[in-house]
Formats: sequence, C-alpha cells, structure tokens
Amino acid sequence: MPEETAPTDTPTVPAESGSSSSVLKTLGCGCFALVVLVLIVPLVWASWGSTDSPRAAPEDMAGRAFQHSQEAYDLAGFQRTVKPGVKDIGVSTQNTLSSSFCHDGGLTGLEDKTVDGAYQMSHSWALDHVPASQAASGLRRLHQHLKDKGWEITSYREGTKGKGKDWDLFAKRDDGEGTERMSFTWFPDREYFLGGATAPCAYDPAWKKGDFGPSGDDQTPPALGPHNGS
Repeated sequence: MPEETAPTDTPTVPAESGSSSSVLKTLGCGCFALVVLVLIVPLVWASWGSTDSPRAAPEDMAGRAFQHSQEAYDLAGFQRTVKPGVKDIGVSTQNTLSSSFCHDGGLTGLEDKTVDGAYQMSHSWALDHVPASQAASGLRRLHQHLKDKGWEITSYREGTKGKGKDWDLFAKRDDGEGTERMSFTWFPDREYFLGGATAPCAYDPAWKKGDFGPSGDDQTPPALGPHNGS
C-alpha cells in the first residue's frame, strides 16, 4: 500500500479538543480511514471465516435433498415411478444425485477457494411427456405451497405453449444451517418437466487430507415415485 501524503494544511484544533470527535479531526482524514478499516476488516473476516455449516455424512444430506424432491413430486401430482439414473440428459427421465465443492471467498470475497471437507448435495429429476394441463397445475400448487411454507420465491414465470415460453419456479430458504434451494422448469415445446433440490453445504466427518473430489459424489438415490409405490 503506498504511503499517505501528509496534508499541507494543519487542521485547527477546537477548544474542546479533549472530545473523541476533536481527536479524529486533529488526526486528519487519513487516520480516520485507518480507523474505519480497523473496524470493518474484522467483520469481513468473521463473515468469510464462518463455520456455520453442519457436520453431516453425505448420505444424510443426499436424503435431505431427495426428500424435498419427493415432496414436490407428490405435490405436483405425478404418478410415474422414475428409476435412478439418466439415459439422455434433457430428453429422458432423470433421477440422480450429484455433489459439488463449497467455496469460501476469503477476506475480500473474491478468492473463491474450495473449503476442505465441505460439500453440497443436489438431487435432479425429470419427466418426459408432461402435458400442459398437468405441468401448469403442478407448478401453481408448488408455487403456493412453497410460499406458505416460508420459502423465498426468487423467480416465478408462467409461460405459454409457444416455443421459448418456458415455465419456471425458483425458491430458497435459510434453515439456520445454510441455504437450500429448489427449482422447477417445464419446456412446453417438448413437454419436458425438470426439478431439483439442493441441500446446504456440510462438512463430511469422514473427510481426510488428500481425499479427491467432493464428498458424496458416489451417492445413488432411491426410486422417485408416488408414496403408494404405484
């Protein structure tokens, strides 16, 4: 950091120079900026150094994400059973779990470093051949349900049957352990319905130095379908 140039005009010290405000005026704006930095930097550090994420095994967080998807699936009124896996992403049915690294922005929030042992589980599912009547009513029920349950609706759009006029719904909430998200999109031109749920970041208790890849990247979901199993 370059040295600050001392001001050419010496500030006048008021008679009540014993007060804290007078002292700051006497020190000049350069030192005032230093005081501000001393106050702000610990707050920024505390924010980026937060360890609020829970310690949880990947299978537990995978189950949490899958449960959100299962509840949404039931609420939307779908009756098919979707086996684990995906044949053609964006075309065929899908029922998969994935894991990603969690990131820490560092002191400035710009470093984007991965956090050792921290991971985030997501569940993705999709159905083909979903007609407009079912997709529209399902998304409207999901929209109202999430609002009623305290989720923040970050985006909701009702499209049309025309190409490019997709329907989508995005929501998030903070449950005290971190942010979880849900998303849904229906593509009218190909009658394709896509859903997903993401659990908060968590620390894997079994993680050890040298482990490769995010924890939980080998998880497989159960079959997704109506609770009655039909």
